Amino acid sequence: MNEISADSFDINEYLRLELFPHFLCPGCGHGMAMRAMLWAVAELGIDKDNLAIVSGIGCSGRMGAYVDANTFHVTHGRPLAFATGLKLARPDLTVIVITGDGDSLAIGGNHLIHACRRNLDITCLMLNNEIYGMTGGQVSPTTTLTRFTTTTPYGNYEPAFDACRLAEAAGASFVGREATLQVPTLKNLIREGIEHKGFSFLEVISDCTEIYGRKNALGNSPEMVLSQKSKMRPESYGGLMSNKVDQPFRPNPFQTGVLARNERQEYGELCRRHIAAKQQAE
Repeated sequence: MNEISADSFDINEYLRLELFPHFLCPGCGHGMAMRAMLWAVAELGIDKDNLAIVSGIGCSGRMGAYVDANTFHVTHGRPLAFATGLKLARPDLTVIVITGDGDSLAIGGNHLIHACRRNLDITCLMLNNEIYGMTGGQVSPTTTLTRFTTTTPYGNYEPAFDACRLAEAAGASFVGREATLQVPTLKNLIREGIEHKGFSFLEVISDCTEIYGRKNALGNSPEMVLSQKSKMRPESYGGLMSNKVDQPFRPNPFQTGVLARNERQEYGELCRRHIAAKQQAE
């Protein structure tokens, strides 16, 4: 593995430039998340022919289309199901799932739970912007209490999922969380997740400035991005920008980094060994 500085990393080598300009809104955190992911891929020296990106429906689902690799844009809530079949059929591939909070925790919640339980060697990036951004701004399973959405015009009063605690409880052997502002730190976390032998679940806190930020008076894009750091790590900025938004994007305390790691049998190896033993016995 080679360390690549931010200045040396050329993201254009990993993009389908003919598809640009991209469709993301100005200030969307998903682009920063994609940069961190591809930076990690570059440092690990993963060949594009050996990289598979599976994404579902939503703003996060469009990320895979821009990556110059083996990419699959699948139905709503099903990227982990497709990725499971792909990884079992082609264990030589590095398989990364890009999904959103609605895609993975609402319609895809069952697939997420069982992907964690199985512990197949897949890295799942859940880009959490607390909203169904592409389909009208509806409330999602991670929308913070009291926030306004198109389906909660008087504020949200459903408790939000802690996706990382859910993933850990379901059996994911590597669980982590980081914000898009921390691109080098996020890159390192994604790299650790890819290197881990087993199912890695990484929650990426990503801003939706147009659909979520505007409706909740969270400030413009720079204010929302900086509030991630000033609210999650107050010592870093001394509370800078804290007077620019009415509430933190996420409540304190909000842990980031590696939250859980354990070594257990990887599902693909277990399946292949079991099948080989049965075939030998026949």
